[in-house]
Amino acid sequence: MISVEQNQFHLSNNDISYIFHVMPNGQLGHLYYGKGLKSGRDYSHFQTYSNVAPNTTHPYEARPDFSLETVKQEFPSYGKGDFRESSVLIENEAGEIRSDFNYESHIVVNGKPSLEGLPASYTQEEDAETLIVTLKEPSGLKLELLYTIFTNLPVITRSCLVKNEGGERVTIQRLMSLNLDLPDSDYDMLHLTGAWARERHVTEKSLSEGIQRISSLRGASSHQHNPFMALKRFDATEHNGEVLGMHFVYSGNFVAQAEVDHYSTTRVSMGIHPTRFSWSLQPGDGFQSPEAVLTFSSHGLNGLSQSVHQWTHRHMIPERFRTAERPVLINNWEATYFDFDEKKLDDFATKAKDLGVELFVLDDGWFGKRDDDTTSLGDWFVDQRKLPNGIGQLAANIKSKGLQFGLWFEPEMISPVSDLIKTHPDWVVGMNNRHQTLGRNQKVLDFSNSDVVDYLYERMSSIIEETRLDYIKWDMNRNITEPFSINLSNQGEFYHRYMLGVYQLYDRLTKAYPHVLFESCAGGGGRFDLGMMYYAPQAWTSDDTDAVERLKIQYGTSIAYPLSTIGSHVSAVPNHQTKRESPLSLRGDVAYFGTFGYELDPSSLTDEEKEEIKQQIHRYKQIEPLIRKGTFTRLISPFDQDETAWMLFDQEEGRGVVGWYKPIYSPNPKNNQVLKLKGLDRSVDYEVNGKQFGGDELMSNGLPLGVEFNGANHSTSERGGDNQSKIWFISEVDRGGVCDD
Repeated sequence: MISVEQNQFHLSNNDISYIFHVMPNGQLGHLYYGKGLKSGRDYSHFQTYSNVAPNTTHPYEARPDFSLETVKQEFPSYGKGDFRESSVLIENEAGEIRSDFNYESHIVVNGKPSLEGLPASYTQEEDAETLIVTLKEPSGLKLELLYTIFTNLPVITRSCLVKNEGGERVTIQRLMSLNLDLPDSDYDMLHLTGAWARERHVTEKSLSEGIQRISSLRGASSHQHNPFMALKRFDATEHNGEVLGMHFVYSGNFVAQAEVDHYSTTRVSMGIHPTRFSWSLQPGDGFQSPEAVLTFSSHGLNGLSQSVHQWTHRHMIPERFRTAERPVLINNWEATYFDFDEKKLDDFATKAKDLGVELFVLDDGWFGKRDDDTTSLGDWFVDQRKLPNGIGQLAANIKSKGLQFGLWFEPEMISPVSDLIKTHPDWVVGMNNRHQTLGRNQKVLDFSNSDVVDYLYERMSSIIEETRLDYIKWDMNRNITEPFSINLSNQGEFYHRYMLGVYQLYDRLTKAYPHVLFESCAGGGGRFDLGMMYYAPQAWTSDDTDAVERLKIQYGTSIAYPLSTIGSHVSAVPNHQTKRESPLSLRGDVAYFGTFGYELDPSSLTDEEKEEIKQQIHRYKQIEPLIRKGTFTRLISPFDQDETAWMLFDQEEGRGVVGWYKPIYSPNPKNNQVLKLKGLDRSVDYEVNGKQFGGDELMSNGLPLGVEFNGANHSTSERGGDNQSKIWFISEVDRGGVCDD
């Protein structure tokens, strides 16, 4: 998969090629990234040196045609004549730039190495190859560029390691994990934007001259900008055309941008945000950047998503949860908030078990003296006013009913009113003698301090063992302000060291208790990224559980992340975030496409609702294997139309499920009331909810949606009004698969 000939490096598999070479000045030049090209050829002519203006900089007096200002580069340095944004900027104590990195050597290894202290993709040796290119700076600095290409997926991961093998202390001021120089700018930039309760909405805009950037300086990857970006050709759709995707395997401050220069070439870069970042390296020290993921599709956005979904499932989420069935859970938060006791929880769990729920999750309020959100974060000891027999006894009671038991934690935070802050005011982020900003009535613990991590590991592990815990919902309800640690001499290291501390606690807990299912959360979807998924295979996608709003949230999220990571629950009405009332059927039909659960009070349900929930859980158990194994395809976008549709299909099993939604009725509807499916075999017949159709028919003409009410057809219409939804089960006729209506 990786060939090296005459200082030209070619990473290829059946789908893609990534090619770069050593340029005349010893730096690396980028040649090509896209559909697979033949190995063994010289592609150096893909680099052009002639497009220079009279005032263009050039390193060689005898070669005015060679300029770093105009060539495509692989990892550009600051200060060497390229005035576009660089990948690396390192200074010594006098402020001299130490970034003149030239090619020294390379090696190719099977598989891929892990990244010390950081979440990163993993693989078996036979499933990938890694190219490590070493660049050297005259002062003794070395830069290792790591490229991993996967055997059967159009995915390449990138990261870099800086080693100080010189004799002076230096400071890294900027270090990107990914740089990609493209020969033109004929792209639309797609990214996932939002805010609390409306995360990961799809935003598109055409590239233009200048910098188009998404980023976070919140100490988390954020609700506002997800660390994912795609560049799609103007003619690319969900199903056709070329798309490039970039993910960042990191949960803190980041930047991802596309810079179009005055020659209409495009430089894509992704890495730790350089604002408030500086990392000191003494002689002998090293610094590892987080991993970036580069994906190519010639089959539109769905093709990109399907590759990313497979890659994430095989190479990112914890291996033990790849095939494990996820339990249907119920969370007590929206049912009780802080107002509960043992009897109420016992009754709640009994009724939930009767519905078919498999996991009971006790949310906020079980510890300290936590009657509201102003107190007790950090005091991870059971509140015996509410639970006089202890958390262990409550867990035993829940488990005796045949349920699994889970708990909510917010380990990164501390309340201004808490025993912990009295004992350790020095553990709080920020200077104690200065004003500190609050968020949700709480402050942030200094995870750059190993004592904080040790304390939380002791507390959480003690509770895990006492309760024989099955599940943890790890929340983070505020972003970081006043970024300062009394333990650091260089405050530019704070944000990254904080994130390393979070990863360390996750790593210790998941290794000590591999059976525990972690679900990440950050005020909903404020830290929904691959860094979290390395430890927690599912994430609470949004605090907004309204089914209509979730159509956009889950649709946008699915572009970059698999359904098995998307926490999607049925909640009570009126919805607690929007006050919208919607039927239980719509709420269930939307929530099926993720990791399923409930946010409601079982005691408030009617008998009819209880029976419907039992049927929903039965139906989800049929869908759940498809969530893990099936191919997901988006069919109609809620951002473009008043309908939404998507489908899952497992080619190996020959079965799937289709979801269709129309929240708002439009009068005098269109005549062509069908839904065209994708990814089926045209020569095969399928059974769909008891009726037979040809695969060619379902894809070319479409699946009948039923006649919609138009104001006159009272006797013949099959559907109408607001909150329409429909689920179809589909199976190959000769397979005899399950069909459900």
